[in-house]
Formats: sequence, C-alpha cells, structure tokens
Amino acid sequence: MARGTEFTSKAVLKWAKDNGAQWHYIDPGKPQQNAFIESFNGSLRDECLNEAIFDSLAGARRKLALWRYDYNNARAHSSLGGMPPAEARRTLEQSDCSAPGALAQPETGHYQSQGLSI
Repeated sequence: MARGTEFTSKAVLKWAKDNGAQWHYIDPGKPQQNAFIESFNGSLRDECLNEAIFDSLAGARRKLALWRYDYNNARAHSSLGGMPPAEARRTLEQSDCSAPGALAQPETGHYQSQGLSI
C-alpha cells in the first residue's frame, strides 16, 4: 500500500493536535501569504534537493546540514543587506534593537523539544 501525501498530511495534523500546536492554512493560490517560507523552500529544493543524491538517511542529514550552514552563515541575502542571516542577527542584537519583534523569541517553558533534527 502506498503511503502518499494524504497519509503524511494526516500524520502531521495528528501530531499537531496531540502536541497542542496550532495549524494555520494559507489561502489556495496565495503563496505570498507565506512568502518567506516559500522562498526558503524554493532555495532548498533548487540548490540542494534537486542537486543531490541521497544514498542513506545519514547522508541526507549530512548534506542538508552543510547546505543549511551555508545558507545561514556564509551566503549573502539581498533581503538582509548582503549579510548572511547569522550575521544580520548578531548585528541586530548588538544594536539598540530598534526593530521590535525582529528577533525570534527564546523558547518558553511550555514548549518541549522533541529532539527532531535533520
């Protein structure tokens, strides 16, 4: 029996319900409502997933970790004034934080990491 996207979607929705995670949908045909993640997903797909052959789960994790490191620490992002995200975050943290809400907030006590990683 094939386990397609319908199965995956149901599993993700069940996980979200079981863990108290809120689930929000974007309107059909409106990817601009989620532009940042759509841009990230496109970059991940075009630069990593379409270019690599994954021979094993360990190999996939290694290749994805290398791509993620490059994306966050080495690559200039035009939306961040030519800085990589890690550098832009450090710069904002060192400034007077004149951009309220620009930084992700630290995890709160009610959220427990499930130890998931790629």
